Amino acid sequence: MLNAFIVDDALVIRKNLTRFFTNLGHTVIGEAKNGIEAIEKIPTIEKIDLITMDVTMPEMDGIEATKKIKEINPDACIIMITSHGQEELVAEALKAGAKSFVLKPITEEKLAETITKIFPDN
Repeated sequence: MLNAFIVDDALVIRKNLTRFFTNLGHTVIGEAKNGIEAIEKIPTIEKIDLITMDVTMPEMDGIEATKKIKEINPDACIIMITSHGQEELVAEALKAGAKSFVLKPITEEKLAETITKIFPDN
């Protein structure tokens, strides 16, 4: 079982991801609606195994937030959530330290597949 933290400006995406993680046997231990909120909240939570990070958000995008989170915690495991046509941003996110990405529309199956690649024992 993994402890997940969700960062996305869309409430519907946060709710869907929470449902998917729960269905897969994992726990969502926090969420944020933008990068600024994420970098404020994440250091206050003890055990986060996985962070899902939307690429495009107001105030601070996912790439900048990923860079800052990796500065604070180099071991943070971040999966980017992105739309089709954002391949350049995905490459930038991976360079910033993200482990992988999931293309929208997100499905439980896509999320499970990505988690299994990163955490084969979960």
